[in-house]
Amino acid sequence: MDLWSPAFKNGEMIPVKFTCDGDDISMPLSWNGVPGGVKSFALIMDDPDAPMQVFTHWVLYNIPPTLASLPEGISKEKEVPQGLQGVNDFGEIGYGGPCPPRTHQPHRYFIRLYALDSMLQLRGGARVGDVRRSMEGHVMASAELMGRYGRKR
Repeated sequence: MDLWSPAFKNGEMIPVKFTCDGDDISMPLSWNGVPGGVKSFALIMDDPDAPMQVFTHWVLYNIPPTLASLPEGISKEKEVPQGLQGVNDFGEIGYGGPCPPRTHQPHRYFIRLYALDSMLQLRGGARVGDVRRSMEGHVMASAELMGRYGRKR
């Protein structure tokens, strides 16, 4: 399975538009190479370079198996046409863009898409830990895209 964004290539800088210094909207994503029998997708975006612990920026799950892309700017609600959104580590529903401290080098942001053999039995607004536990034993394939972002001092 492959995951990419028309906004940036793997390992490149994430455009400001998709960060706290810009419009803070979700970036467009596309995927292909999906195995047969997929019942849903889940997406988790996190920053392993955050000072205290891995920081979750976006949790989207029960993405319909008929989708092969996400548009830019998904609204920050629990239920969207693209699935259900969880709570990020900013304490908000939906996407929260990269916003690393100004004193650090650019952080890495990993966007991981999981192809699942079931729908997750969770309501909108779940926490990332609940999503990960619900996915256990149901991941058929996964793909990863990494972007970087740093803020000027």
